[in-house]
Amino acid sequence: MDPAIIVFIVFSSMATVAIVIGLLVFFGKRLEHKQIMAAIEKGTPLSELKPLKSEPVGPVWIKYLTSGIAVLFIGLAFMTTGHGILGIGNAGPGAFVAFILCGVGLAWLIRGLLYRKYETQSRLFANGNTAEYKNPVRASSPEISKQPGE
Repeated sequence: MDPAIIVFIVFSSMATVAIVIGLLVFFGKRLEHKQIMAAIEKGTPLSELKPLKSEPVGPVWIKYLTSGIAVLFIGLAFMTTGHGILGIGNAGPGAFVAFILCGVGLAWLIRGLLYRKYETQSRLFANGNTAEYKNPVRASSPEISKQPGE
């Protein structure tokens, strides 16, 4: 089978999946909007209609950082095996997939690093004292061992 036909089939199937997911999200939001409008007309409080969203348990940057590292290494593995970069003379769809995976992994890795930097900065500004937070005064060991009554 011609590689162009295979690429066409792969991209058209991905586009079909994206269109179906988009339509499902659209119709879900439209139904949610109708429910909200009906609740407003009846006088029902909106807090009963939608449950509160839970806050993430841990820092978000860890998820992006680990996912980025994993996808980046998977992309590098695709590059080094099969018809990836090492077989550059006849690199086919495997090299394309490897570059896409490396790009996505690198993007998630950078996003995780930026989230970590932003979270640290927001924590600094929340404390109000950036100089003290960066260089905390550490107590020496004799001061720690003293009891208040000694």
